[in-house]
Amino acid sequence: MNLEIIKKRNIFFIISTIVIVIGIVMLFINGLNFGIDFTGGTLIQIDLGKNIPVKEAREITDDYDKDADIVHAGDENHEIIIKTKEDYSIEERNEIFNKFKEKYDLKDNKPLQSIKIGPSIGEEIRNDALIAIAIAMVGMLIYITLRFEFKFGISALIALTHDILITLAIFAILKLPVNVSFVAALLTIVGYSINDTIVVFDRIRENLRLFKKTEYDKLVDTSISQTIIRTINTSFTTLVAIGCLYIFGVDAIREFALPLILGVLIGTYSSIFIASPVWYLLKANSK
Repeated sequence: MNLEIIKKRNIFFIISTIVIVIGIVMLFINGLNFGIDFTGGTLIQIDLGKNIPVKEAREITDDYDKDADIVHAGDENHEIIIKTKEDYSIEERNEIFNKFKEKYDLKDNKPLQSIKIGPSIGEEIRNDALIAIAIAMVGMLIYITLRFEFKFGISALIALTHDILITLAIFAILKLPVNVSFVAALLTIVGYSINDTIVVFDRIRENLRLFKKTEYDKLVDTSISQTIIRTINTSFTTLVAIGCLYIFGVDAIREFALPLILGVLIGTYSSIFIASPVWYLLKANSK
């Protein structure tokens, strides 16, 4: 297999740019669909004594907020957690609970939890996530520079930034919920993406002694061709595992698995079509 990635690099750059630009436009128009962890709101946790479909629970909650998030909890999923961005009073929360109590003949006189969540929690999580990503990127830049060279490090950071922007763009375009699970998944994506990129970079470094300085395009194409099967197989097996979590997991697990699935796909794409071509441009222009 002899791929011609460098020759077609502008196509991949244009595709990524279009997605990112559309995402930025959607961010300005609608913003991200922040969950209760970021916006604040109301959380109600009820023990129903049995496992009921989310659709059935919505027959009650839709009268108050059709956009409320409902997830199962407890060892046997007998509990439900209702999260809404609405700031309900104690009376309104008790009213919602009493409707569940009446419908399912509950013996409890109050829900397991009935609290208001302030947006300051979301701000703290957001700031900590940004700091964590920044520290991770600086650490990766130092590590890759020491192990490879500075241009490899810059290329890896550009690819990571690309992955984060593409993920945010997709969430903005599709209006997918952004919550604590998304933040955790985003940090996981950063680590997974750099792993694939380093595999390709390692092969490029090994092949450097086989090519002349004027053949950087052939060097990158050959290195990608030699590692692409490994990259695809690794990503596929990872997607199988995450896909099972998404299909068979509860709603809270799905919220974590969905951005991971997107991240694996985007990370695989960037390690092949973004990181290495960027290194080629930096290397070719430094002659």
